[in-house]
Amino acid sequence: GWREAVAAAAGALQAGGLVAVPTDTVYGVACLAQDSAAVRSIYSLKGRNGAKPLAICLGDVERLYRYCHVNVPDELLRDLLPGPVTLVLQRSEELNKDLNPFTSLVGVRIPNHPFMRDLARACPGPLALTSANISSQGSTLTVLEFQDLWPQLSLVIDGGPIGDIQSPECRLGSTVVDLSVSGKFSIIRPGCALTPTVEILKEKYGLVPEPS
Repeated sequence: GWREAVAAAAGALQAGGLVAVPTDTVYGVACLAQDSAAVRSIYSLKGRNGAKPLAICLGDVERLYRYCHVNVPDELLRDLLPGPVTLVLQRSEELNKDLNPFTSLVGVRIPNHPFMRDLARACPGPLALTSANISSQGSTLTVLEFQDLWPQLSLVIDGGPIGDIQSPECRLGSTVVDLSVSGKFSIIRPGCALTPTVEILKEKYGLVPEPS
């Protein structure tokens, strides 16, 4: 069933659809980042403010260099990815101009979740990824928690409950860290992996925290 689910999700995405997916943090909604109409659909699905950026999701660190300008060591990327961290970097010309047109930066996710990585690898370009919830509502750890969104989705992939449904920490989502300025980092969202992420950036790579 695994391969069929990946193929069905990839097919739905390539047809311009929105697909709900399990990740290593919370449930997400994905579309093809290079498909401008699908990107608009994600904003209307969530009732999301058009000035709030979407992250891109890739299957492997190697692919990140195509869509971002990287100014940190490759080893740093691999220490944090795949994992519950979103790295914010300068975007490259390869990325769809209609995705976050108001910023030169882009957040990149490589979830530590085998389904998500297989799905990202099965698609031609990056996925745009956001949490499966109405904007400003709590993030979701089971597919039933966002059933009000189901009618607008092409497909819902049920990966079972993510983390501990009783634990508020599990709903924090990924830690978002801006690495776009050389030698520095700033935390945009503390998320669920703040302490280990900051430890790696400061202790191992000597990056200096900027006030966010």
